[in-house]
Amino acid sequence: MTLKVAIFDYGAGNIFSLKNSLEKNGAQVDIITSLTKSKEYSGLLLPGVGNFDPAVRSIRDYSSIDFKDYVGQNMPVLGICLGMEMFFEKSEEGREQGLGVINGEVIILPNTMKVPHMGWNNLEIKQQNNFLEGVDDGSWVYFVHSYMIKAKETELIVANTDYGIKVPAIIQQKNYIGTQFHPEKSGEVGSLMLSNFLSECKK
Repeated sequence: MTLKVAIFDYGAGNIFSLKNSLEKNGAQVDIITSLTKSKEYSGLLLPGVGNFDPAVRSIRDYSSIDFKDYVGQNMPVLGICLGMEMFFEKSEEGREQGLGVINGEVIILPNTMKVPHMGWNNLEIKQQNNFLEGVDDGSWVYFVHSYMIKAKETELIVANTDYGIKVPAIIQQKNYIGTQFHPEKSGEVGSLMLSNFLSECKK
């Protein structure tokens, strides 16, 4: 049986490389624009392209079911960049309430840095998990972002990256996994993470 996962499209497009990367790892991928009660997917991806307020509204306003109800206790969700930022309660990028599945907020990167921050940085892995199976500490991944998360529970930070300040790079809380970088643009390391995510979806 083919594993089916969904990518939520907030209308920003530009998610072809993510779809492509998942398909190369053996998944059947649908691009969806609303959440319905359908149980046909084993996992959900919130991609990293778009702006906070329109993205949150597109999930909230066009769906016939609440996000938390759709995901339930078990469906693995991978939030990439903006997708991860939406897990939190609020963001300095917008005025809308976030999805509120994780306690904390999203803040703009400090003005000591060039914003947006773009480029390759290496991971400082703090704790191993299934998403990082086979990924070495110090692996390089690709970032494009202007904001960072500030989680109330710091133990959910799985890996940081260092730009003179520690920026949370990977988080996990229960079935929610978030990356500040773009795995679909991070070469073999990113492909391995997406493969690991799909393995979680099969469970």
